[in-house]
Amino acid sequence: MQLIYQGKTKDVYQLDSSRILLKFKDDVTGENGVFDPGANTVGLTIDGAGRSGLKMTKYFFELLNSLQIPTHYISADIDDVSIVVKNAQVLGKGLEVICRYKAVGSFYRRYAAYCQEAQDLDRFVEVTIKDDERGDPVISQDALAILDILSKEQYDELADLTRKICDIVKAELAKKGLELYDIKLEFGYDVSNNQLLLIDEISGGNMRVYKNGVYIAPLDLEKEFLS
Repeated sequence: MQLIYQGKTKDVYQLDSSRILLKFKDDVTGENGVFDPGANTVGLTIDGAGRSGLKMTKYFFELLNSLQIPTHYISADIDDVSIVVKNAQVLGKGLEVICRYKAVGSFYRRYAAYCQEAQDLDRFVEVTIKDDERGDPVISQDALAILDILSKEQYDELADLTRKICDIVKAELAKKGLELYDIKLEFGYDVSNNQLLLIDEISGGNMRVYKNGVYIAPLDLEKEFLS
C-alpha cells in the first residue's frame, strides 16, 4: 500500500492498479475554527469526525450502488476509518460540484444583493475549481468547454447525475425530518472504462442540513440521521 496523496480530510493510498484506499481524518474544512463545507482550508479538527463521515458515506454510497447510480465505492472498514474505491481520474485537475436547494454559504455571500438568505433555489448546480491559491473559484459551463475541461455534453451529464444523486440524499434526510440546503460532490472517470462516477464522500462534512430552520453540525447530523 503506497501513500500517493495527503488531502485536507483524507489520505489516499494506492492498493493496486484498479483500487484506492481512502483513510478518513478528523480534520474538517472551515475558517477561524468554524466549520464551513464550502471552505478551501482545514479550519479545525473534531475528534471522531473521520469515523462519523465514513459512517454516512458508507450508508449513502451503498444506497446509491443499490439504485444503480455509478460510484467508485467498493467497501468500507469502520474500525480502520477507511474505504476501498475504484481508481478514478478526477475531472480536469480537480472540480467540485455543488447542488443548492437554498441560498446560503458562498452563494448568499456572492449574491446577497439579489436574493434573501435561505431563499429557495431549484437544485441549482455550480462547479468550482479545486484551487486553494485562488479560493476555489466558480467556473461556468462555457469556460469549462473553452478550456477543454468538460464539453457541453459532459457538463450536461455531470449536472444531471448531480441532481439525481442529490435528490436521493435529500429524500433520505427528509425521512428523519432533516432538510438539505446544499451539498458538495466530486466526480471522476473510472480508469477501466471511462464511466462517470461519484467519488470522494457523502457526509455531514460536505453538506449543510437544517432541522426546523436550525443548522445541524456534522457529528450531530450523523448521530441524528443514523440513529
